[in-house]
Amino acid sequence: MGPGRPGAKRLSGKDQERAMSIQAVADKIKAKVESAGFGRSIKFDTGSDGVIVIDGTTLSTTDGPADCTIKLSLDDLESLIAGELNPTMAFMTGKIKVEGDMSVAMGLSQLL
Repeated sequence: MGPGRPGAKRLSGKDQERAMSIQAVADKIKAKVESAGFGRSIKFDTGSDGVIVIDGTTLSTTDGPADCTIKLSLDDLESLIAGELNPTMAFMTGKIKVEGDMSVAMGLSQLL
């Protein structure tokens, strides 16, 4: 068969860079998530760059269901977390799209 696990997908350099980028963003907010006491689930969907799913005090980069999904670019997610992107303005200008329970998205201020 070849080296590695059978059926294991090898990531190209570009895919590895993307995976590390979404992981780097997840690492930036991990401590905030663990201490926030957020009681719902939310998914940040950055398209081909990956997802971050927050469920209560746990954080994952594996796709799964959530009460609310926020779709945005990885760059905009990084700006949002850094406090450089106003979430209301981003929503109004279409940089952020919200699907699901809007009240969960409104509660993000306790996480970010």
